[in-house]
Amino acid sequence: MDERKRDSMIAYLRHRMEEFGIKPDDLAAALASESMAKKAERYRSATGDSWDGKGEMPQWLKQAISAGQSIEHFELVTEKPAPAAPQPKKQVDWTNDPFAGTRLARPDSR
Repeated sequence: MDERKRDSMIAYLRHRMEEFGIKPDDLAAALASESMAKKAERYRSATGDSWDGKGEMPQWLKQAISAGQSIEHFELVTEKPAPAAPQPKKQVDWTNDPFAGTRLARPDSR
């Protein structure tokens, strides 16, 4: 979005907030409570029903489980740390190999 459109949108939003008596603190509080509610969610259905995993299991989840669905199907994916990059194999220094050039140095020797 270019700067002019952004400034225009901010002016529009400020005007509408003033029109409805919404203060920036009200907006910040509403956004903070909404994000806290989303963090508390642990399970969510396709229709938007959610449960934090505490207390009694809601009816929608009980019905789905009794119909054969697993509870893991409704579990929200939490961000997991990315797996560590595989470590490169150590390079072997063969310059001082006492078996170099002998049968013992060959992998197919028996």
